[in-house]
Amino acid sequence: MEKSPSLPVLVPTRSHSLVEMPASVGRYVEAGLQGAANTKRGYAADLRSFEDYCQHQELSYLPAEVTTVAGYASQLADRGKKYATIRRHVAAIAKLHQLAGLPSPTSHEALGVVLDGVARVHGKRQRQAPAFSVAELKQAIRALDLTTPTGLRDRALLLLGFAGAFRRSELVALNVEDVELTRLALVIHLRRSKTNQYGEEEDKAVFYAPSADYCPVRAVQDWLAVLDRPAGPLFTRMSRGTSRRPAQPGTARLSDQSVNDLVQRHLGSVYTAHSLRASFVTVAVEAGQSNKAIKNQTKQKTDAMIERYARLDDVKRFNAAQYLGL
Repeated sequence: MEKSPSLPVLVPTRSHSLVEMPASVGRYVEAGLQGAANTKRGYAADLRSFEDYCQHQELSYLPAEVTTVAGYASQLADRGKKYATIRRHVAAIAKLHQLAGLPSPTSHEALGVVLDGVARVHGKRQRQAPAFSVAELKQAIRALDLTTPTGLRDRALLLLGFAGAFRRSELVALNVEDVELTRLALVIHLRRSKTNQYGEEEDKAVFYAPSADYCPVRAVQDWLAVLDRPAGPLFTRMSRGTSRRPAQPGTARLSDQSVNDLVQRHLGSVYTAHSLRASFVTVAVEAGQSNKAIKNQTKQKTDAMIERYARLDDVKRFNAAQYLGL
C-alpha cells in the first residue's frame, strides 16, 4: 500500500498571510502556536460578550468594523466597566482577528481616540492588590492550627508565596520534584512562568528565617513530610475530614482561585493572592534592597515593574517630608 504524502503546514503571520511549511516542521508549528491558543481560551468570555453584542446589533462579528468595536467599548463604559476591563475586551478582539488571519479593527486611530475619551471620562486607575505587612503575615501564621495537615499546607503556601514573590499560577504549578534543599537555601526550580514561556532554567531561592515559626524553608519541609511522596503536585486540595481524622492531602492540585480564597481566609478579604507578590516587593523596597536584588526573585524584567508593584502610596508612611530635619 502506497503511503500517502504528508500535508503541508500553513502558518499564520502577523501580516495576516499564510505561509506554507513542510509537514516535517508540524510539531514545532503547533508548539509555537500554543501560546496564541491559550490566549484565545483566556479571552473566551470577553469574545462571547462581543459576539452577543454584534448579534443583538445585527453587526458583523468577524471581521468587525472599527465602528462596531468603538460602539462595543462605549457600551461597556456606559455599563460601568473599568478601563482595564475594556482594554482587555479590545485585546481579545484583536487576538481573534490575528488568529483568523484578518486585519484587526482595533489598530485604527479612531478607536484610540474613543478609548482615550473613556479614560478621561471614567478614569483609568486600576485597583491593585494591597500589600500586607510582615506583622500581619505573622499574625495570620500564629492563628493557624499547625496540628492539622491543612494548617501545615496553608503555612507553607503563605510563607513560600511571600518569601518567593510567587504568582499564584506559579504556586499551583509547583511539583515536589521542583524543590531542592541546599545548605544555604531552599531552591525552587520554575519550569515555566508568565515571563518564562519557553521552559528556560529559572530558579528562586528561599532562605531560612531566624524563627522556626515563620521560616519558609522549615514550613515547606514540614509540609513535604506530610505529603511523603517524591513527586507530584506540591500544593494539593485536601480530602474531607471527620471528627476522628482531620482532612488529608489529596492528589489534585490547588486551583488559582483556591490560592486566592486561602489568602483572603487567613489575611482578610481586602487582600488577594497577588498580595503575596506585591507585599514582597513593598517590604523589600522599604528595606532598601536594590532593584537588581528584587528582580532576581520576582523575575521581572524592568525597574518600571518594581515601581508598579511596590505599594508605597501611603503618604504618612512613605514620604521624604519626614526626613527634612526640621
